[in-house]
Formats: sequence, C-alpha cells, structure tokens
Amino acid sequence: MSASVPAPDPTAAGWHLEHTYAGLPASLFTEVPPTPVAAPRLVVLNAPLATELGLDPAALATPEGVAWLAGNTLPPGARPLAQAYAGHQYAHFTMLGDGRALLLGEQRTPAGDRRDIQLKGAGPTPYSRRGDGRAALGPMLREYLIGEAMHALGIPTTRALAVVATGEEVWREVPLPGAVLTRVAASHVRVGTFQYAAARRDETALRALVDHTLRRHYPERADDPHPALALLRGAIERQATLIARWQHVGFVHGVMNTDNMALSGETIDYGPCAFLDAYEPGRSFSSIDRHGRYAYDQQPAIALWNLARLAETLLPLLDPVEARALELAQETLGTFETLHRTAYLDGLRAKLGLARAEPGDVALGADLLAGMARTRADFTLTFRRLADEAGPDAGLDEWLARWRARLARDPQAPAERAGAMRAVNPAVIPRNHRVEEALAA
Repeated sequence: MSASVPAPDPTAAGWHLEHTYAGLPASLFTEVPPTPVAAPRLVVLNAPLATELGLDPAALATPEGVAWLAGNTLPPGARPLAQAYAGHQYAHFTMLGDGRALLLGEQRTPAGDRRDIQLKGAGPTPYSRRGDGRAALGPMLREYLIGEAMHALGIPTTRALAVVATGEEVWREVPLPGAVLTRVAASHVRVGTFQYAAARRDETALRALVDHTLRRHYPERADDPHPALALLRGAIERQATLIARWQHVGFVHGVMNTDNMALSGETIDYGPCAFLDAYEPGRSFSSIDRHGRYAYDQQPAIALWNLARLAETLLPLLDPVEARALELAQETLGTFETLHRTAYLDGLRAKLGLARAEPGDVALGADLLAGMARTRADFTLTFRRLADEAGPDAGLDEWLARWRARLARDPQAPAERAGAMRAVNPAVIPRNHRVEEALAA
C-alpha cells in the first residue's frame, strides 16, 4: 500500500487526534514516521472498542483503514512519535525508549476521554538499539487476547484495537510472520518516563511530566499545592488496587519492570504473563526470571519497589531540603501496604461471599489459600465452585464447615450472595494452554 492512497473522509472515519504529550519537552520523545510494510492484511479488528473510541469499524476495515493500522499511511491528524523512557529491568537500570512503537496521537472519544493510539511493531526508531522495530504475529495476537480478557474481568488495562499482518517475516531465532498491533491506552507514561528525565537531571522535564500526568490521570489533584506529592499518592493508590485485582483472578504479570508500570494505573505490556492454574503462590512465568522476582506472591512487594523508584525521581520536587524530601517520600510509600492489604482483603471477602467484615476473615481466607496450595487446587475453579456452593476440591472439609458457619452470620440471602460471588469469581479465564492452542491455530 503506497503513501499515495487517498484516505477516507476523516469525519466519517471518526479520527479526532490531539497531541498533549507532544507539548512536553522535546527530550522526552522523537518524532519519527512508521516504516511501511509489504502487504498489510487485517487479522482482527476490535469493533466494540472502535465504536467506543468514536471510530467507524467499517472505515477501519477498508484498504485505506488497514493502511492506517499498518503504518503505511497516517490517519488524519496523526503526529507519530517514539517516547523516551528508562527502566529497571530485573533491578538493572537501563535507558530505553519505544524501540518499535509509535504514538500516533490521543483520540478524543465521544465520552470526552483521551486515549493514546499507538502502533506496536511499526519499524525502527532512534531507541531501537539495533532491533528491527518489528513484531511477530503470535505475540501481538496474544496481547490482544489477554488484554481483552482483563478488560472483561473488570481490571484496568491497555487494549488492542487491531492486529494487522505485514506480509513480511521477522527473525526471532526462526522466521515468523510479522504484525502490527494498534494499542489503546489511557496513556503510555510510565515510572520509567520519570526515571529518564531524572537520569538526565532535567528538572524542567520532570515538572512538566508531573503537571501533564496529574491533569491527564488525576484531575482532582491537578491544583494541589504540592503536585509531586499529590502524584505520588495517586500512583500508590492506583497500583495498590491494581495489584490486588490481579491477585484476585490469579494473574501474574511476568515482567514488572519499572518501564512496565503505567502511571494511569492500567495493566501494560503482556509479555510472559499468565493466569494461575494450580494455586502456586511462588509461580512465575518468565523463562529468564529464574529467582522468581516477579512471581505471583511477589507482585505487591515489586510494585512498592517500583513506586520507590518513582519517589526517587520526585525528590527534588517534594522539598528543596533533601532530608525533608526523603521523609515525605518514605511516609507516603508507607501507605502502600495498608492500601493494598485493604483492597486485597475486600476483594477476597467478596470472592468468599462475605458481605461484611469480621476479625476472623483474614485467617479464614489465609487458611483456604494454604489448603489450595497444599492440594494444588485450581485457583479459578475453587472459587467458582464456592460461588456455585458445590465446595472446592477435597481436603478442605474442615475449612468448608468454618466457611458455612461464617456465612450463617452474614445478612445476605443465599441467592443474592451466589449472584454476587459469580460476579467476582469468573468461570472462564484465558488458560495458558488454550491461548497457545488458539495462537497455533
């Protein structure tokens, strides 16, 4: 598809792209066009998401629309740029950036929201570090599947608008079919974005990032007299809740590097992630995570570690006196554990069908999980069977008696309780082997 192909009427397609990120200091991004591909072919289009964004699915499915989604032509109003960021990858600090992704702009939706539209696999950028800037079809479809599952489970997440096959091969030890994914996000501002500015000792960029992120994601805090502290508090609250919600469905992110923690509070980057089958608290899924740094039960601690790295970048803005800045940062980070514990226990009570809190609920939940770990019970099905009142796997009879006695003290009617439990205990998750079967097919 050549760049001379005429685009449909932008009003009909529904593009309304804005560019607030491009208004930040130029050190935080590089403007670069996508690299055209040989033979773009639409593999999957997320029509409901397109409609939510104010885009016409029919227009996106035309050859002109597919050319936009492949990066062969630009949609009306696009201003492609690669974002700069840094990151602690397995605790090792590295200066990074979008090595294969380009932000086209921020789509204004009919509801008035602002959503990043990003092409992933759109070709090399100045941050590619000798990479080819491309992506393989399988991982892009996997990101589509897992992101939509997370959305359906009610967990904040980036989403995929489309996957386009490129008609070209990419080499990842073996040749694989190439693809471009169109990712939709509240934004792509990460902890690593702040680390990049801090590593450059660019306080002007840091202040601009704080203001931008507050106004975009925490508008209720935008006029706080202490903006950096307000941002840190907001990020801690959202991450504490997000990690608890991951744990409630047995999700393991897999690579919780600081460049994979979004300030919006959305789940971002579906690499070696997975859902638990048998309940194994120490389970990790990345082949290079040999020490379980990012295991299921380590996710709260890693989230706090990442937030501490964010706090470090904000120290010059928290207080001109370093000792006071450190005190403020430590005091604020100290709220994470309580926030996460509260969110986690509230969600666990809901999964157990408990409408009100009692002191013994913590032990009740912990004993169930210990029994599940001992018997390698299926995480999802155990809780679903509780919702269906069939009881979990054998070996937990004593616990079931305690649970039923606890339910008897709760005010909810059985039918109401069962409905509420089914709403938070899914019957279906993207099982790892099923996802692989789908991708292979």
